[in-house]
Amino acid sequence: MAKVELKQPIVDEISALLDGAASAVAVDYRGLTVAQDTELRKTLREAGVTYKVYKNTLVKRATEGTSFAALDVNLEGPTALAVSKEDATAPARLLAEFAKKADKLEMKGGIVEGDYYDAAGMQKIATIPSREVLLGRLLGSMQSPIANFARVLNQIAEKQGGGAEEAPAQEA
Repeated sequence: MAKVELKQPIVDEISALLDGAASAVAVDYRGLTVAQDTELRKTLREAGVTYKVYKNTLVKRATEGTSFAALDVNLEGPTALAVSKEDATAPARLLAEFAKKADKLEMKGGIVEGDYYDAAGMQKIATIPSREVLLGRLLGSMQSPIANFARVLNQIAEKQGGGAEEAPAQEA
């Protein structure tokens, strides 16, 4: 069996992983201890982010002709991919948070919603809260005026109703 035939299943695996992904981040993991790497993988897995190490040439082959081809500039040296199909900011956010504890971890760059960002851009994306947090904030900001309006109406009703005595019920 030729080497190309042996590597094709891995290329297909990478293609399937990136197919429909909201984001992918290339990471340099050199210098991480086994314990740190294990903790990082666990954190990412719990958040629904796939984290795997692939050969750079196989990633390049799998990304040819896709929006993820822009990652090729980051595929030098040891590289791991953190991929999320759900939350576009999750990989960057979790990796940046983990890098505070493990300073050897370094984001090289990534693709978010089809756009390429370098390491500095990925750091900025890492500051964006998750979709759930943003939706919660939006809902809170929408409810606030309604709650204030209800409070004002209640105070008006109490003011008008508090000074007047109830009239006796009329009998028919």
